Amino acid sequence: MKISATIITFNEERNIARAIESLRCCDEVVVVDSGSVDRTVEIAEKFGARVVEYPWKGYAAQKNFATAEAGNDWVLSIDADESLSEALEGEIWQLKKRGPDYDAYTMPRLAQYLGRWILHSGWYPDRKVRLFDRRRARWVGDFVHESVQVDGTLGHLKSNLLHFTCNSLSEHLKSMDGYTTLAAQQLVSQGRRVGWDKLLLDPPWTFLKTYLFRRGFLDGPEGLAIAYMAALYNFLKYAKARYMS
Repeated sequence: MKISATIITFNEERNIARAIESLRCCDEVVVVDSGSVDRTVEIAEKFGARVVEYPWKGYAAQKNFATAEAGNDWVLSIDADESLSEALEGEIWQLKKRGPDYDAYTMPRLAQYLGRWILHSGWYPDRKVRLFDRRRARWVGDFVHESVQVDGTLGHLKSNLLHFTCNSLSEHLKSMDGYTTLAAQQLVSQGRRVGWDKLLLDPPWTFLKTYLFRRGFLDGPEGLAIAYMAALYNFLKYAKARYMS
């Protein structure tokens, strides 16, 4: 069982080395870069990755291109701000030795936010399909929240994929602006009308759901920030959609 790791990048010099270093269990690393102007490509090549330049086409399209560029049918796809935990790396080594029993595998994703590992707030275990046989799976999703669609059997790995998210609230706000625009475009493309009820009721409900019902309060002040940001995300998404339609 040979595995190709794929990563899509754009100005990821802060993260790319950590991501590639965690992929020792893979037989190759393919980085698909969409025009970085920092040292992303230089660092990726230094750490042994094969870099392919490809203009940005959207998250799912970009990841499907990376999958097609892989030299092996088994693909492990991670983002530049993610890395395998040592336990997950070991689990994948064992899987390679015995061979796969399924066509794709999910793995729990553990996020670090403002320097804290988040175990509640609806953020964990946040299982994602990231290891798959490309002959039985492909990325789908036109705007945001891309995911792997599997035409076959699905197994589950136990160990964590690590996700290094925002180091500051300013960084979170900056990324939120882009993501809410994409989310709004998705709503408009689906023909969904956004009423005032969405603007008025959805944000406070999102806050309560995240902070109380999903036990975000157990994540300390970072959990409070997550709940507020989740509410703001939904408000901005719906507000932008109203002005786009």
